[in-house]
Amino acid sequence: MDPNVLRKAKLRSLHLLEYMDRTEKGLRKKLEKDYPSDVIDETIRYLRSYGYIDDRRYAANYLRLRLNGKGHRRLFQELYQKGVPSALVQEAWEELCMEEYAEEGLDERASIEKLITKKIGDQTDLSRKEYQRLMAFLARRGFSWEDISAVFEEKEIKMV
Repeated sequence: MDPNVLRKAKLRSLHLLEYMDRTEKGLRKKLEKDYPSDVIDETIRYLRSYGYIDDRRYAANYLRLRLNGKGHRRLFQELYQKGVPSALVQEAWEELCMEEYAEEGLDERASIEKLITKKIGDQTDLSRKEYQRLMAFLARRGFSWEDISAVFEEKEIKMV
């Protein structure tokens, strides 16, 4: 392994991390274009040893910043696609629920209500097409059918 190539890979990694936090998978993908795998492995070890990359921290920050407006299922899927192991995502989710939402509890139904109000206002009678579109929109956001149905029932939203 050429020490100059390793130094360049470390500097490039630090430069990439300077502007935004990245997952290990994301950083590897960026480095694969220019460096051999043994250099990338050593660079990742170096960055991990100093705490510059930490997938668990990344997952916690990602969940914290994107929780409003999306359900946890969608957020989990996005993190899996970014290469964060499911165990780390689950740990970050549990930590978030215990820390931030210990007092009032994590209420995805409140997020659903906000989105519904934003989409249709105070309207309660929807055509079949509008009703289905709203349900599908909320499902794509990662909310469970049970929560969506409960909020629809609570707000008395129905098809006409």
